[in-house]
Amino acid sequence: MQQSRIYILAYSAILTIICGGLLAFASEALKEKQQANIEMEKKSNILSCVMNLKEGDDIEKLYSTKVQSYIIDYNGNKRTDMGINDIKIEKEYKKKHTERLLPIYEFKNTEGTLEYIVVPVYGYGLWNNIWGYVALKSDCNTIQGIKFQHAGETPGLGARIESEEIQNRFKNKTLFEADELISVMMQKGENQDYSKDPHKVDGMSGATLTAKGVNNMLKEYFQCYQNYFKKNIHN
Repeated sequence: MQQSRIYILAYSAILTIICGGLLAFASEALKEKQQANIEMEKKSNILSCVMNLKEGDDIEKLYSTKVQSYIIDYNGNKRTDMGINDIKIEKEYKKKHTERLLPIYEFKNTEGTLEYIVVPVYGYGLWNNIWGYVALKSDCNTIQGIKFQHAGETPGLGARIESEEIQNRFKNKTLFEADELISVMMQKGENQDYSKDPHKVDGMSGATLTAKGVNNMLKEYFQCYQNYFKKNIHN
């Protein structure tokens, strides 16, 4: 009986070591591919803010020919001492507004003319983090498109922020009134017509707190970028 117990313990320990080793090896072996997939998804999200992507589109080629990226500081000044891959938005989110480093993605047409500016946003919804990308027209004021994602909002309620129907409501809304940043606010309730209001968006029934999280996220990040926006509006 004693030998049997020792045998079981030894067998379990050896099996745990082997399985753990295999999992660690698989994780390390796939790390590069996982990172490449994350990077490809990010590029796809940035592009989809300003254009309709079709199945089979060469995301890498589209991104490399149309998008240029760089980092700015809170004052709107370009940082030349680092690249876009040197920062993580989720880490910058934990810093004070004035200390954050902020990515800028410029989308240009085939003639090289700036058409849109895409900025990442990051915040907290009802249950977990929410994030996304906002594309502005070259006036740095008018929203061309938005792409939201979430980690754990309620299916059928707050999770609707990922739907095209919700994201399309933000199109052509504006951030500023003269020099004052107003932002864009999703309203409480749903099925109201805000088409004539440049700063209001119809809400999501049953998802008031997620909508509040979206509003806070947008306002916070527009404030972080406003010095850059104002410089480009008036130039």
